[in-house]
Amino acid sequence: MWTVLVLWATSCGDGTSGSGAVGSSGGTDASTSGGASAASIDPDTTAGASGTSGITSTGTESTGVDATGEASSSGTDTGAPLVPAAVLDLAAWKLTLPLGDPEAPDEPWEILQPALAGFVDDPHFVVAPGGGVQFRAEVDGVTTSNSGYPRSELREMDATGLDEAAWSTSRGVHRMRVTQAITHLPEVKPHVVAGQIHDADDDVVMIRLEDETLFVEGGGDELGVLDPAYVLGDPFTVELVATGGSIAIYYDDAPDPAVTLAVDRDGCYFKAGAYVQSNLEQGDVAGAYGEVVITALEVTHR
Repeated sequence: MWTVLVLWATSCGDGTSGSGAVGSSGGTDASTSGGASAASIDPDTTAGASGTSGITSTGTESTGVDATGEASSSGTDTGAPLVPAAVLDLAAWKLTLPLGDPEAPDEPWEILQPALAGFVDDPHFVVAPGGGVQFRAEVDGVTTSNSGYPRSELREMDATGLDEAAWSTSRGVHRMRVTQAITHLPEVKPHVVAGQIHDADDDVVMIRLEDETLFVEGGGDELGVLDPAYVLGDPFTVELVATGGSIAIYYDDAPDPAVTLAVDRDGCYFKAGAYVQSNLEQGDVAGAYGEVVITALEVTHR
């Protein structure tokens, strides 16, 4: 029997002005905001991407929001969700931001349930005006202890939202399907990771954009190109399926996987968001950023 955690996006705007065009600049300094063939795998796919193009980013500030996503300052319900949890079901995720933890500024800020249900931090984690949830990470942001690169990224948790998910690629069937658009890249090193399977120690596979090349990376190697000429803001759907000691990656609802690899790993979990692959040492300036907008996300385990 499938245990299903469905995270669907609601097409909406945030009702504010100041939205920017795809790939527009205007990032903020983070310090100022407070991982054999699997051809037999059946992905059991659902409906595809919406086909909407030109997803935009936002640079506005959301305030006066309660956990339900209602605006508390004006007393007027516009019908548009104002917090990401009103767009995506975040019950089985935690969020890591490129900002210092309020109680430990040298460590990245992690937001777990139940706080995540009402959390918004513009522009790092906010409802995008064209729909979906915007994830932004500046190159000069705070990083985790095992990485030199900042992130605004969801990490899979168990069904309670309190304990970290940890599953095996060799037992059960584990699937993540995400529709997203990469909307901005740093200028000097234009690299962003938009989705991952990670194990207890390191990434296993990553969905990565380098300049215009969208591809699957594993173990530091390019495993297969998904799009050689990706245009910023164009939505795409990837589906990662791990079972029987193999991982298959499907792209834009193609019947056959774009990449398959044999891998036996434990302690695995899914990640989704914006994991920028640059920092000040790479030559990018403070405030340069990577950005991803997620419009649909679904995880299943059985």
